[in-house]
Amino acid sequence: MRAKVSDGKLIPLFLDMLAAEQGAGRNTLDAYRRDLTDFSEFLSHSGTSFVAADTQALRDYLADLDIRGFKSSSVARRLSAMRHLFRFLLNERMRSDDPAAILSGPKRGRTLPKVLSIADVDRMLTRAKELTQVADASPTQRLRAMRLYCLLEVLYATGLRVSELVTLPRTAARHDARMIVVRGKGNKERLVPLNQPSRQAMADYLAAMDDLKPERRASVAASKWLFPSFGESGHLTRQHFARDLKDLATASGLPARLVSPHVLRHAFASHLLHNGADLRIVQTLLGHTDISTTQIYTHVVEERLKSLVRDLHPLAEK
Repeated sequence: MRAKVSDGKLIPLFLDMLAAEQGAGRNTLDAYRRDLTDFSEFLSHSGTSFVAADTQALRDYLADLDIRGFKSSSVARRLSAMRHLFRFLLNERMRSDDPAAILSGPKRGRTLPKVLSIADVDRMLTRAKELTQVADASPTQRLRAMRLYCLLEVLYATGLRVSELVTLPRTAARHDARMIVVRGKGNKERLVPLNQPSRQAMADYLAAMDDLKPERRASVAASKWLFPSFGESGHLTRQHFARDLKDLATASGLPARLVSPHVLRHAFASHLLHNGADLRIVQTLLGHTDISTTQIYTHVVEERLKSLVRDLHPLAEK
């Protein structure tokens, strides 16, 4: 067995392995870092560490999360991080056992995603379009309105994850592009089709960029991102888009708490399935590696099947 290494050094080693071998993205790595740092701090109060903790110490930590009011989904995620960590330590011969192997996670209820109706999405698209046509808006205000409308059209047309959406390259807006290449989780690429409204929204948005003053236009044109920003990331952040989307929801007469980029991704999937799309096709479009992830939407299929039997079966009650 190797010499013991401190938790502070093990966490980055573990995260490097996740990034290199499993292609984990930045958001996943940040979540694991936060979870494992909290776990390490708990163990330190008991005078132990990752390489010395036993199964009871892990159970005590899970019980502490429950006392602190963590939801079952959050506890399950922490347990998943612990399991990955201890498998890593076992494989690297920093431990001779896996104390997380026999642990069972909390029972998780099957939560259905929030879904906007087609009419709700229509209201948001209509309002976003109206904001691009305000007569006395400055070029900058008009560009922001065009950007929001473009983001909304592309998101509802493709079902992209918000991180995939805000990091689209400028080349995605080519006039002849009917498909875009998206780099998703694990650095995996997939092809996603674009519809006519989303292609037109991107073209109009790029045209609005050309209306900026020369000095501003030059800085925007130099960016490789479709949705550039002057921040550190160089592109619009997920948080900024989420705030703009909630403001748009309020302006559309919808409760802001019910609207987010992820809810619109759910709407994309649910509306496709409701209209007869195959679950495997939706899995591919969403970029889900496992069909079980997509099966959260089967309630939509079940309701559609019930309505088909009710409306079309010759012996159904009329």
